[in-house]
Amino acid sequence: MKSKLTFWKVVFVILMAAGIYATFVRFTRGLGPTTNLTDQFPWGIWVGFDVLCGVMLAAGGFTLTAAVHIFNLKRLQPIVRPTVLTAFLGYLLVSVALMFDLGRPYRIWHPLIMRNPHSVMFEVAYCVMLYTTVLALEFSPIVLERFHLHRAMKIIHGAVIPLVIIGVLLSTLHQSSLGSLYLIMPEKLHPFWYSPLLPVFFFISAIAVGLAMTIFESSLSSKYFGRELEIGILRELGRVLAVVLCVYAVLRFEDLFHRGVLGKMLQPSYEMTLVWLELALALIVPLALLSVPKIRNSANGLYVAAVMVLLGFITNRLNVSITGLESSAGVHYIPRWTELAITVAITASGLAVFSLAVKYLPIFPVPEARTVPSTREAVIPVPVLDNAGD
Repeated sequence: MKSKLTFWKVVFVILMAAGIYATFVRFTRGLGPTTNLTDQFPWGIWVGFDVLCGVMLAAGGFTLTAAVHIFNLKRLQPIVRPTVLTAFLGYLLVSVALMFDLGRPYRIWHPLIMRNPHSVMFEVAYCVMLYTTVLALEFSPIVLERFHLHRAMKIIHGAVIPLVIIGVLLSTLHQSSLGSLYLIMPEKLHPFWYSPLLPVFFFISAIAVGLAMTIFESSLSSKYFGRELEIGILRELGRVLAVVLCVYAVLRFEDLFHRGVLGKMLQPSYEMTLVWLELALALIVPLALLSVPKIRNSANGLYVAAVMVLLGFITNRLNVSITGLESSAGVHYIPRWTELAITVAITASGLAVFSLAVKYLPIFPVPEARTVPSTREAVIPVPVLDNAGD
């Protein structure tokens, strides 16, 4: 059967063509002709979005697997597989993005043998490598099930709990350590975003984004893959999300207050505009929506709140990694089109792989059949969705 040409397929081909051209320029001519990075401003969108946001957006993997396998919340089981797939793809794409940002990408393996346990970046590199391996093992039963390798599946299932515990520990370490990377630059990072609590903020926001990403992914999967929406589960995630956002909001306010920065947030500036945009998207609007029971219990309300949270904390990561460093560097960084083309192509390829995985792998369980006796005691098969539909 021939595949139907659609508008989005045409857009995908155009984006990938631009990304392939930009990739060719990057690896044949180097960082200079491909980016607007300089010695004064060496980290741009490939670090701010592809790495910091990419790792954050994949945080649903450790939050959901911990809830199901460690805290035994089996009612969340139906959304674990697509969440693990999202996390696994997220970390793979982060690794791909790092290959573009590194000046000598062929040396990406050096941390394996050139260890520096006193370096935060070394700890992040090791944790990301190890956690990607853990995600591959957590995802492997889906592939093994597709090819009916039941013996291997049994072995992996027997190691699920240790894998989940290791994954949670590794995620906790590197999610917070990404914030620790910026603790060494108190004079360079703007006071709106520099804080001794940056590791705590990065970790708590990762949990919030993991929950929001699960709601977002489940809603889109229901719409585009024809799956039943697990609205009961999403409502529960929405309530937890509201609590996590409240904790983050209190800590953020206390931090700004004790550092004497609140007054500067009323002084018009480029940074003031972006910090208020971040707070409005990540905290003010989502908490206002989730505080209304009618909105919190509706599929559309949860979806909108989740999108706001995602946009808000993406803005936060970009503010920390880009906006907060522009003033001290004396530059206003705007990514070159080739930088954007590579970032968009990586994101588009992730969406395409997710779609293919849903099509060819048992990401969503197949409907089962149950038997119901008729008035003549006959047994008639009646197809129903089990509790694992999404």
